[in-house]
Amino acid sequence: MAKATEVEIKFRIGGAAELRRKLARAGFRMVTPRTYEDNQLYDFPGAVLRGRGELLRLRQYGKAWKLTHKAKGNEGRHKSREETETSVEDGKALAHILGRLGLQPSFRYEKYRTEYSDGRGHVVLDETPLGAFGEIEGPARWIDRTAKTLGIAAAEYITDSYAQIFFSWKERSGSAAQNMTFRECGRKPRRS
Repeated sequence: MAKATEVEIKFRIGGAAELRRKLARAGFRMVTPRTYEDNQLYDFPGAVLRGRGELLRLRQYGKAWKLTHKAKGNEGRHKSREETETSVEDGKALAHILGRLGLQPSFRYEKYRTEYSDGRGHVVLDETPLGAFGEIEGPARWIDRTAKTLGIAAAEYITDSYAQIFFSWKERSGSAAQNMTFRECGRKPRRS
């Protein structure tokens, strides 16, 4: 089990190739190549966890599964919250257990993720059904220095979750999609 305080920001990516060049110039190395990721959030009836500002996520990342709980966060310039995560041997069995305990799937989102690190923090490139986003995760001052190096202004920081980004998009677009999946959003992922 890994328990930590997650500090991060997201940002929209206009050009993934340019971001990759900037990361290489800044000394970042790829630690995980482009990998499909499927995320299922769970909640009790009545959205109990959501009401408390918490999240319970079962993630399949490539062939690996992880269960993550995120506590209510502190909003500010960066998103910060306690995160407890553990590897899971059989995600489908755990999904069954969660259902037997009264938890229900509440939101699903998928993406392709590529991870980079300079040894002090991580920058990820997420290709989602709503476009490309980056995340910078690490100590707050490091996040700001890294963002500046990559040409990302503080005004471009996004502290919303992917669920919040999706529901804002859904409201603006009038989409009938219930989840942030490529199929439901009518978008095809690029080929690797």
